[in-house]
Amino acid sequence: MPIVINLDVMMAKRKISAGELAERVGITPANLSILKNNKAKAVRFSTLEALCKALDCQPADLLEYVPEDGTQ
Repeated sequence: MPIVINLDVMMAKRKISAGELAERVGITPANLSILKNNKAKAVRFSTLEALCKALDCQPADLLEYVPEDGTQ
């Protein structure tokens, strides 16, 4: 999938656990895991907003476009 979610990178930078982040954002740890492992097919803007607020970052810090052929 061309959109990669770099949630694990930002979590490491902010030194926050998955359980704590899920609680702050208001989603289940299972749903956070789906996002973190790039298994999500969609992300609600409200969830993206909550993630950015909890991690003190911008959406571009979490989302990255990577063309399927590997070129940018």
